[in-house]
Amino acid sequence: QVQLVESGGGLVQAGGSLRLSCVASDYGFSNIAMAWFRQAPGKERDLVADISWSGGTTHYADSVKGRFTISRDNAKNTVYLQMNSLKPEDAAVYYCAQGITTQWIPEYGVAYWGKGTLVTVST
Repeated sequence: QVQLVESGGGLVQAGGSLRLSCVASDYGFSNIAMAWFRQAPGKERDLVADISWSGGTTHYADSVKGRFTISRDNAKNTVYLQMNSLKPEDAAVYYCAQGITTQWIPEYGVAYWGKGTLVTVST
């Protein structure tokens, strides 16, 4: 069973920045696409950003393009989400997810989920 452990959430003022981290327990991490999702109260869990096994391909939700950056360090089994210019609507629980293949294919679903880290944005 793969474990994904997120950290870095917290309370930040609108306009501020946070960097989320997710450490994976599996030795296959470097061969698998990863992603960040978020879920606000009463809303569905949505894909925020994904990254291919090498980090060479990334995709972002329109709502975060130009503000968020996903990256990974395969030597550390870690994926990051740098969040800048945070808005109140970015407040949510952020989940790390491991994909099925080397590229993120939404139709394939998620192999493993982390437990999430809460991001709160104050006005």
